[in-house]
Amino acid sequence: MATNATILVVEDDASVRELLAFHLVRAGFAVIEAGDGASAWRAVERADAIVLDWMLPDLSGLAWLRRLRAGASAATPVLMLTARASEVDRVEGLDAGADDYLVKPFSAAELVARMRALLRRVHPARRFTVGALVVDVEEQRVVVDGARVPLTRREFALLACIAAHPGRVFTRNELLDRVWGEDFVGTDRTVDQHVAQLRARLGAARIETVRGRGYRLVADDARG
Repeated sequence: MATNATILVVEDDASVRELLAFHLVRAGFAVIEAGDGASAWRAVERADAIVLDWMLPDLSGLAWLRRLRAGASAATPVLMLTARASEVDRVEGLDAGADDYLVKPFSAAELVARMRALLRRVHPARRFTVGALVVDVEEQRVVVDGARVPLTRREFALLACIAAHPGRVFTRNELLDRVWGEDFVGTDRTVDQHVAQLRARLGAARIETVRGRGYRLVADDARG
């Protein structure tokens, strides 16, 4: 089942990073990859959760994590990934702000299970209500004014993305990254086409175009 969550994978070893991304995408997540702390910091606002390596080329994962916990994205859940297996290291990682701790080598099944559990703890409901619109991520169900609205898998992923943050403007590139993934080949017109399809099913005024920026979901009481 698609999760619609975007995971930022911060790992300097390209082969490990690609392996992590492969298994997370296969499990239904969207993935943003970063090989160092600086590039990870530029992507952090787009992430719903983070897989963070302890050792990075420009600073330690712990230092990066402490900076995260002191900033605007302090609530973003973090799974610390490291070869350090001692109790002292685990305690240090958790004290720095990690929500969970996974030791290398790890199994793909455990990685995915821990990430799903982490997201369930942070977003237990995974159900978004915006006015008369209800988006249930677990049931993959959309209801408007009490009536169920059938959507394609991609339409649902796009709607769930913007419904999680009503009123927030998402750029076309951001939606491509979150919903289609970094390997998508095409143009941002793909987003426009899917938004048009959602408007036809949900009501044109429910998704607003912000000229020069992108799209946002508007609550019933905020629509003109």
